[in-house]
Amino acid sequence: MTEAPIGSKANKSQFDCYDDLAQDEPYFVIRAHDQLSDALVELHAYIGAGQSGAAHNKLADIMALVSEGAPRPSGSPKYRETFAISAAMERWRQKNG
Repeated sequence: MTEAPIGSKANKSQFDCYDDLAQDEPYFVIRAHDQLSDALVELHAYIGAGQSGAAHNKLADIMALVSEGAPRPSGSPKYRETFAISAAMERWRQKNG
């Protein structure tokens, strides 16, 4: 039997934070079926590690992918909700330090 991939429900990352979230803390999930998921997670890692050159290259890869056509239209409810979550995260951080 093969082991479930890291970061899945069956094999949580050691840094999985879901159980640690405050009741009012906004969060955002990027699932593997999103065609940009791996690139976005990698970009986040590069930025967090201060690897600006690698981050720049990964962002260029992402922009090349979306130049062929946006994964979802800008008017979609999912697109609008993503911005609402981002704003809620910023407000929560300002309030909770």
